[in-house]
Amino acid sequence: MSDKKKKKLFLEKINSPEDLKSLNIENLKILSTELREELIEIVSKTGGHLGAGLGVVELTVALHFVFNSPKDKLIWDVGHQAYPHKILTGRRKDLHTLRQKDGISGFLKRSESIHDHFGAGHSSTSISAGLGMAVARDIKKENNKVIAVIGDGAMSAGLAYEGINNAGILDSDMIIILNDNRMSIAPAVGALSNYLSKIVSSEPFNSVREIAKKMVEIFPQQISQTAKKAEDLARNILTQDNTFFSQMGMFYLGPIDGHDVETLVKVLKNLNDGSRHGPVLLHVVTEKGKGHPFSKVSDEKYHAVSKFNVVTGNSIKSSSNIPTYTEVFADTLCNIAEDNEKITAITAAMPSGTGLNKFKEKFENRFFDVGIAEQHAVTFAAGLASQGIQPFVAIYSTFLQRAYDQVIHDVVIQKLPVKFMLDRAGLVGADGSTHAGAFDLAYLLCLPNVVVMAPSDENELKNMVYTSSLYNSGPIFCRYPRGEATGMEISKKLVKLPIGKGRIIKEGTDIAILSIGTLLETALEVSKKLESEGYDVTVADARFAKPIDEDLLLNLYKTHKILYIVEEGSRGGFSSHCLNIITSSDLLNTNSRIIRTLNLPDLFQEHASQNEQLIEANLDINGICNKIKLDIESQKIKLNLKINKGYKNN
Repeated sequence: MSDKKKKKLFLEKINSPEDLKSLNIENLKILSTELREELIEIVSKTGGHLGAGLGVVELTVALHFVFNSPKDKLIWDVGHQAYPHKILTGRRKDLHTLRQKDGISGFLKRSESIHDHFGAGHSSTSISAGLGMAVARDIKKENNKVIAVIGDGAMSAGLAYEGINNAGILDSDMIIILNDNRMSIAPAVGALSNYLSKIVSSEPFNSVREIAKKMVEIFPQQISQTAKKAEDLARNILTQDNTFFSQMGMFYLGPIDGHDVETLVKVLKNLNDGSRHGPVLLHVVTEKGKGHPFSKVSDEKYHAVSKFNVVTGNSIKSSSNIPTYTEVFADTLCNIAEDNEKITAITAAMPSGTGLNKFKEKFENRFFDVGIAEQHAVTFAAGLASQGIQPFVAIYSTFLQRAYDQVIHDVVIQKLPVKFMLDRAGLVGADGSTHAGAFDLAYLLCLPNVVVMAPSDENELKNMVYTSSLYNSGPIFCRYPRGEATGMEISKKLVKLPIGKGRIIKEGTDIAILSIGTLLETALEVSKKLESEGYDVTVADARFAKPIDEDLLLNLYKTHKILYIVEEGSRGGFSSHCLNIITSSDLLNTNSRIIRTLNLPDLFQEHASQNEQLIEANLDINGICNKIKLDIESQKIKLNLKINKGYKNN
């Protein structure tokens, strides 16, 4: 037997949580070591969210050892920390397909396993969902445990407190495990982090509960030192009954060492003794990224990593020098902020994901990380804008959905000039449906008094960021995709774009393609392919999804036999508003033209690469070409189009 197989001696025997029941405490400790090694080996080949999973290895083992999934409901907040859970629940052999087409999801997914009790792509939902399950159990007079595991970073979202408040009132039997790793995606933000640090370093808690034996004196030195530096926001907390969580109706227990399997098992067994405890909050202290192979220190504790060499810890990245759209946005904002002291930048716990870590380095006093709190971020920006400050709010498209009410009431109705930068618009690849920015055009274009832009390349994005800084008549939104830009040379010149005006990229006579966003490059390739077969194609860049350039749109419709409107967004977005303009015009009744819309399909696309997702959506070059050819063939008589012979404009 090789050393590698010896290392995985116990893990090899685990095909379901039930297989853990035959192990003893010493076996569980060895299993935890094997599980951590397995996780590192897998993610080194697939990439993915590593740090959170490494931090909850022992906790995951203890939970599945003590409780009985799927009867007992185990809810992992977000899913970043659920990779060890997936390995122990029968998916180990398939985890090499993590985040790949037709493979294992990077998040919890109810359709993937009976052990995934609640799916989520964003944070702070576990307490509310768990409470719902607990109340449902009570209504049905069933007997099972409900356990919600939530990280301290997720506690910066208001939804977590709403869930805790309601749990305290309803007094249903459930366990909330606060995974206090002092590190969400970005360094912990807000008073809660300081509060938790005070609890960790407070000696009176060392003897409150016999079952909570291992306290701050046995924590890693780094945690102890950090706790000592934390601001003292809880000086009057002397007993367990005076904790914030107890005041909210929780039975507070802890803190305990989240890497001590023996203590975890003892505590969890006491909570699973068959008696009713009501809502319990178990405070567990862990180290995010524990056991990682990397030599460099990371502020984000290896939250998400690309493929890497498991021996050296060096990342395996492409050698491309093409900047990402995120980098283009960040660099541009930094440049224009040099000469404009009113510009501020706001992120909801994603400084590096949105590129605003660069802004923070240069303008720390104008940078605000509000934690995982998109609703607060939007209303906070509205307050800034009401006083003449120019806030740029950089949030992933899918995460802005959480703050939709604030967008409408606090910004749009009041016509406040907040500048929204929507990163990860459109398809996002491996993160799948929960992170796809598929709906922003649909949910934004229905709002009055807004400007919505979508750049087709990096120079357009640069100019749209600049244009946003000059626009003060109301809210303005700019959506751009994940990943590398086109690779064109970036101009040093900043150009203010005329609001609501598109542009013709190339002129033809037969077919018109109006593109919004970065599908313009695809549209140009489609035109080349069609022209090689004898068709003359116009390609236009809408630039603005609102206000729409009506003159451009109606002229394309009037002077071409077929007009295609192409967008990387759901139905109900840009193309729907274009159709509304055309059907409201006199042209519809006086011209025998044909118009087609090409959108994302009316479904949640599963995780795959971005290119694979575009192919599935028929928004790649071949997909669009095939659609156009089918339309031409089926409408040949009406269109009066002949191969190798274009028609003349009426």
